[in-house]
Amino acid sequence: MRWWRVGLAVAGLTATTAAAAGAQTTGSEPVAAPVTAGWQDGFVLQSANGENRLVLGATLQADGRFPLDEPNLIQGTFTIRKARPTLSGRVAKYFGFKLMTDFGAGAATLLDAYFDIRFSSRFRVRQGKDKTPVGYELLQGDTYLLFPERSLASLLVPNRDVGFQVIGDLSPRFSFSGGIFNGVPDATSSVTDVDTNDSKDLAGRLVWQPFRSTDTPARALNGLGFHVGGSIGNQNGALPVFKTLAGQTIFSYVTGATASGTRTRVTPAVFYYYKSFGGFAEYVRSSNEVSRSDTPFDITNQAWEVTGSYVVTGENASDRGVRPSHSFDPGNGEWGALQLLARYSQLRLDPLAFSGALVPSTANRNAGALSIGANWYPSAYIKYYATFERTSLSGGASSRHEHVLMFRAQVAF
Repeated sequence: MRWWRVGLAVAGLTATTAAAAGAQTTGSEPVAAPVTAGWQDGFVLQSANGENRLVLGATLQADGRFPLDEPNLIQGTFTIRKARPTLSGRVAKYFGFKLMTDFGAGAATLLDAYFDIRFSSRFRVRQGKDKTPVGYELLQGDTYLLFPERSLASLLVPNRDVGFQVIGDLSPRFSFSGGIFNGVPDATSSVTDVDTNDSKDLAGRLVWQPFRSTDTPARALNGLGFHVGGSIGNQNGALPVFKTLAGQTIFSYVTGATASGTRTRVTPAVFYYYKSFGGFAEYVRSSNEVSRSDTPFDITNQAWEVTGSYVVTGENASDRGVRPSHSFDPGNGEWGALQLLARYSQLRLDPLAFSGALVPSTANRNAGALSIGANWYPSAYIKYYATFERTSLSGGASSRHEHVLMFRAQVAF
């Protein structure tokens, strides 16, 4: 009994001492702040020191496409154009990442999968799958496009590919990106994410805004800028297929024709945003060595486009969409922002591809597309498109026209 009482007393004394010590420690040392959560153009989770951050985003686009021609070669349809959950953020302060998949059109596709090492705002290194830094319009975010689909000019530049690149903003007026990639044909993205040969593409672009000032953003020339992008590589294998907005094939190569040598692209562009006006113009030239039955051909295709927009409700235009001054609230007479837009683009394909029998008899040599539309922004994250596009095809096969009405409802953050 005595040992039991002594043991109990010792245990009680130990617990009391420990509790007192813990109380002193708690009172003298700061308690770490909890993880924060909130909204910043996406759902955000962030560590107390901000060095670790996760952003949950999503893009959903529901389309209606209705050809107006008789007979219709393409059926009118409703479709899920894009369904993209996105994870992005940073780890250990200096390492950023992005993972985005797409379940649109009933198929699962890995679109973006990369991470960055951020040495400073002036220089970071990106590894993985991302858009190839060549075309101006193509490098605009998919959710910020003025029209539901990109122009004919963007058919001559590569889309997403796997590789390494360096990116930097050397000043508010000058930025760059460039790297080495597996290499994909025009108007395509990497699908298997594995190269089929040892050759690679070098690609890059420069953006210069000579009058940009962060101190006086309202200056008339603040939004004027110039872009030049390009790529070069030695590629063998697949060749591109070009289609209209409604999905009709403009141009494709015959069986047996393959890429078989140097491929180069160059695309200068100019853009301008001032108050409610926004617009840009781009030219693209794509050259590729092609062979059929061991006969080589140097094929050069060219395209250009001019796009303009105006926000009639007075908000500022930008290459990152429109933010309404007042979000949709009919009870208070608020309806969001309304934007009107127009575009003309033209694609000219090399006559040598036709005289050299590299294309089928159904291919056309020239395509021109006139697009007009209106975009309604009930909020910064909701957008409705209404677009009419007339495409004229000529040269090679018989001349034909395509008239399409397209509607889209989009939520993106």
